[in-house]
Amino acid sequence: MIVRALDILVASVALLVSSPVLLGAMIAIRIESHGSPIYRQRRIGRDGEPFEMLKLRTMVSGAEHLGAGMAVNHGDPRITRVGHVLRRFSIDELPNLVNVLRGEMSIVGPRPTIQAQVDQYTPPQRRRLEVKPGITGWAQINGRASLPWHERIELDVWYVDHRTLRLDLAILLKTVRLLASGEGLYKGDRGGWKTHA
Repeated sequence: MIVRALDILVASVALLVSSPVLLGAMIAIRIESHGSPIYRQRRIGRDGEPFEMLKLRTMVSGAEHLGAGMAVNHGDPRITRVGHVLRRFSIDELPNLVNVLRGEMSIVGPRPTIQAQVDQYTPPQRRRLEVKPGITGWAQINGRASLPWHERIELDVWYVDHRTLRLDLAILLKTVRLLASGEGLYKGDRGGWKTHA
């Protein structure tokens, strides 16, 4: 109950504070390329339940049907100029806050993945689905972009076993510091499994 209340509080304040940035980004996306500025993708949430995750579109409209499909490689030509900036500072993740308010995601937790990735989980790896997916998490603040996929999952499972309100607050604080320093959380090709998120 406390975690849910914290999620609602943080998501509400973050949406309010970031609304000018979100609006400006949506306008920039529409000016540069046609199509909705919001990208919707089916992700797998807690206990394997699917939901529609919202993001700012960072690639050309219909990118999943072009080039490498769902995979996103470093320097992918489908990423727009505006998209590069949004990804660099994780601004593309802001609509995830709506998912938090809906109760589909939490502020802190393992990043939600697509069904194709979940289908390849081993039984121990499926334990990362025991909690709600998050906007940021233990794997994100511990070198996500530079880690192999299996190591990220191990970090997520560690979080599932050790999660506390204190740990969540520490992760949130570290996330804010990373973003404030300009380092970001999702640099480059994001390593390992690469999708539109």
